[in-house]
Amino acid sequence: MQGRIFGACVLLLALLLGVPGSAFGTTLTVAYIPIMPMAQLYVMQSEGWTKQAGLDLRLTKFSSGPAMVQAMASGKYDVMYVGIGPAMVARANGVPLKVVASAVVEQIALIAQGALAKDAAGAQSAADAIRAFTAEHHRKPKIATLPKGSVPDLVLRYWLERRAKLPIDSVEIVGMGEDRVQQALLTRSVDGASILEPIVTIVRERMPDARILVAGGAMFPDQPGAVVAVTQRALKDDPAAITQLVALHIRATELLHSDPARAARDIYPFLGQGLVPLATIERAVRSPVSHFVSDPRKIVDATREMRDFSKEIGTLAKPVPVKELFDTAIYQAAQRQQ
Repeated sequence: MQGRIFGACVLLLALLLGVPGSAFGTTLTVAYIPIMPMAQLYVMQSEGWTKQAGLDLRLTKFSSGPAMVQAMASGKYDVMYVGIGPAMVARANGVPLKVVASAVVEQIALIAQGALAKDAAGAQSAADAIRAFTAEHHRKPKIATLPKGSVPDLVLRYWLERRAKLPIDSVEIVGMGEDRVQQALLTRSVDGASILEPIVTIVRERMPDARILVAGGAMFPDQPGAVVAVTQRALKDDPAAITQLVALHIRATELLHSDPARAARDIYPFLGQGLVPLATIERAVRSPVSHFVSDPRKIVDATREMRDFSKEIGTLAKPVPVKELFDTAIYQAAQRQQ
């Protein structure tokens, strides 16, 4: 009898206190893509902060944003660490989600190797390098990126048309998964790529002739990248848990800035897998291509610009009211917990 009473007391105490790592915390199903822009998720998990806060994150890995969009419609996930492009597509197709935090901005760079990199060295601009390459080799440069509609793809198309003043078809855009982009660059199957870290660092380490043609801010100023999107169901059912998650996301962003070496160790189990050296991941965290941020208010205007461009080129068929896409109140509440 006394044992049952004691057990009941322990259960009640755990429920009241949210014992870290216990079965009595809040479970959130989280979909993510294993890429550097989702770094805050890796940091909070590796540091054990989520368990300490009573959050049990059940992670599911996806290969690309478009693949995640299909999964979002199933209603299986509470939280998505996803690119802003796929988030807009999901919302446009009726998936009831809200962006509650940003993760990174200006994270896409245009990198080249081989003949395109050589032409860039002697050109006044990346646009001139593309023209020179086409004239010399009698073909368009082949540029790899993630699948159509992804943020790297949109940023490449935006740069070509709006910034470089080139037709989008002035290059051959090849959409593929992130691992294949890296492989294509390293095997010289493509001339360049519109891509993010740690691929930019990996390629520059392994290919001495590789060079960044255009950095993120020059491709698309304040370009929104990865975001934290949450279903409206999760927001309604457990706003306290979502607010706690965003508070940890903010804390992880601060760690990425204050202690890149520690953050790299946190990221390594998610990205390294024994294939990417820890030192490379640390250099990628410190890279000028990596701009980790948390405040969703900083990307609203750029998201509107990206939405309008997506509509213009046909990758976003249905309108998305940007104001309805964001919920900044959660972020503000999370800030007060810091």
